[in-house]
Amino acid sequence: MEELRVNEYNLKDIYTIEAGNFVTAGEASSNIKTLLKRLGVNSSKLRNIAIASYEAEINLVIHSKGGQMELLVSPNEVIIKIDDIGPGIENIELAMKEGYSTAPDSIRVMGFGAGMGLSNMRNNADDFKIESKLGEGTHICMKFNI
Repeated sequence: MEELRVNEYNLKDIYTIEAGNFVTAGEASSNIKTLLKRLGVNSSKLRNIAIASYEAEINLVIHSKGGQMELLVSPNEVIIKIDDIGPGIENIELAMKEGYSTAPDSIRVMGFGAGMGLSNMRNNADDFKIESKLGEGTHICMKFNI
């Protein structure tokens, strides 16, 4: 995955996401939305970023053993990098299909696991990259032009 040069960004923030913690699920993406709104990001782009970051955060809570979301903001773009701790995605192409989910029934009864997370991230970002290795984890980079 292409590395970003952090010194080009005016703002950087990191959010730790705890696996299985539905009490705090959504806080990081809400904080990102609030911050970007205060910075004057237009409402249409703000909506895209909010959807994609929420989907990423929920995927970390449901499917990983925890991880982090990193926010990088410059005058022209917002980058959100997601790095999780295992288990990784066996088949990325299949996982990207709308409606495909590996979420267990215990997650589905809570209203999550509809299989829209990765495709919503891809569809809302201006640039989307994903890499995953079984047993190690998944890395996602989403770019939004502002």
